[in-house]
Amino acid sequence: MARLVLVCGPTGVGKTTYSLSLSKDVEGIRFSIDPWMQTLFAQDMTSLDYSWMIERVNRCYEQIWQVSEQILGINGNVVLDLGFTTKEQRDLFSKRAEKMGINAEIHYLDAAKDVRKRRVNKRNIEKKSDVYAFEVTDMMFNFMEPRFEVPDQDELKYGLRINT
Repeated sequence: MARLVLVCGPTGVGKTTYSLSLSKDVEGIRFSIDPWMQTLFAQDMTSLDYSWMIERVNRCYEQIWQVSEQILGINGNVVLDLGFTTKEQRDLFSKRAEKMGINAEIHYLDAAKDVRKRRVNKRNIEKKSDVYAFEVTDMMFNFMEPRFEVPDQDELKYGLRINT
C-alpha cells in the first residue's frame, strides 16, 4: 500500500532533515518546496509579499501533486516537505490522497521558537547543501512565525507529533 506523508511544522523545526531521513526509511520519493521556489521564483521576488509568494507556492504544489499522484498510483511512497503552513494546504493533499484510497499521514514537527531560531542561524552559516536552499533572514523568520497553523487532533489521526 502506498504511503503519503505530509511533513509540517514552523520555520527551523527540521522538516527537511526529517524528510530526508524518512524518505530513506520508507523508500519514498521526497519533494521539498524550498528548492522549487528558489529555482523558479527567487530571482523574481522583489519584496516579502505573502500573497505573491503563496500564489507561486500553490503553483508548485500542483506540479508536485501531479508527479506524486503518479508515484502513489504505482504503490510508491511519497514524502512531501512542502511547509504545509495552513490546515487548508494540508487538507488539499489529504483529500486528494483520500480519493486514491490513501490516508495521508501528517507528521507535525515541533520545537521551541528559540531552538528553531538557533537552528536557522546555524543553517544560514553552514549552508549545507542537503538542507540549505536559501538564507532565512530574521525578517523572513518573524514574518512566517504567526502564519503556521498547528494541526489539530483530527488532522493527526493517521500521523504523529514529533518534538525535535
